[in-house]
Amino acid sequence: MAIDTDLERSPASLQQTSVEARRTEARAWFEGLRDRICAEIETLEREAPAELFPGEPATFTYKPWQRKTGSGGGVGGFLSNGRLFEKIGIHTSSANGRLTPEMARNLPGDGVSLDYVSTSISLIMHPRSPRVPTVHMNTRFLSTSQGWFGGGADLTPMLPEQRSQDAEDAVTFHAAMKRACDAHDPGYYDKFKPWADSYFFLPHRGVARGIGGIFFDHLNSGDFDRDFAFARDVGSALLEVYPAIVRKRMAEPWTDEERAQQLACRGLYVEFNLLYDRGTMFGLQTGGNTETIMSSMPPLVSWS
Repeated sequence: MAIDTDLERSPASLQQTSVEARRTEARAWFEGLRDRICAEIETLEREAPAELFPGEPATFTYKPWQRKTGSGGGVGGFLSNGRLFEKIGIHTSSANGRLTPEMARNLPGDGVSLDYVSTSISLIMHPRSPRVPTVHMNTRFLSTSQGWFGGGADLTPMLPEQRSQDAEDAVTFHAAMKRACDAHDPGYYDKFKPWADSYFFLPHRGVARGIGGIFFDHLNSGDFDRDFAFARDVGSALLEVYPAIVRKRMAEPWTDEERAQQLACRGLYVEFNLLYDRGTMFGLQTGGNTETIMSSMPPLVSWS
C-alpha cells in the first residue's frame, strides 16, 4: 500500500496543504478573539449605569451561515437593542472560492490563480450614548497564489469636540495601536496610520469618518508567523483599549442635541460603507452573507 508522504506530493499539493493549515490556525484565533470580545461586551452591558441605561442587559445571538458559491461560511454574532449598545455585529468566516479575473488582477499574485482561501473576523459597535465612540475592527488572512494579512481598527467619536487627533480618546486609541505596531516593526505605525487616514476619508464630503487608527493590507513579509503575530496583536489591542474607553465614557449623561449629532455622524458611516469599504465590496462580489455584511449599518441615522 502506498504511503502518502510529502515527498510524493506535487508542489501545488504541498502549497495547498500549507495554506489550509495556516487558514485553520488563523481561523481558530479569530474565533477565540470573537468569543473574548463578546464576553467583554456582555460584561459592559451589565456594568452600564441603570440611571442612564435602563432595562435588561443584552447578550449575543449567533447565526451560522453557508456560502451560496464556493464552500465554507461563518458565524454571525449579533447584539441588538442593548442597554449600552444599540447594535453590534461581530462575525467570523472562512471560505474557499473563485475570483473573477478582474478581481484577481487587483490582488497579490497578478491573477495567476483565481482560486482563493480566506478567513476573517470583523466587528462594528454602535453605542447608544453619543458620548461613547463607535469602533470598527477587522483582520483577515487571504491566499491566492500568494497569502497575506490585512485589516486594522479605527475609532469614530460622535461629537465634534471629540473628533480631533489630540482629543483624549483619540490619543488613548492611537497609543494602543502604536504599541501593537511597535512590538513588530518600528515603521509600521508611521505607515499604517496615514493609510487609515487616507482610507477612512470620504472625498465627496471632504471629511474623515472618524479619528482613524491603523489600516494595512497585502501584508506578506515572507514570514507567516511574524505577520500572523501582528494581526493577533491588533485584535488584542482593540480588546484592551476599547472597553477602557467605554468604561470611562458610559457614565456621562448626554443631551438631545448630542444625540442628534450622533445620528448625523452615523450618516458618514453609512456612506463610507456603501461607497468605499473594501470588505463590503469583496463580500458582496464573492457570495458572502448579506445579513452579516450589512450589519455594519447603524440602527438609527439621520441626514441633513
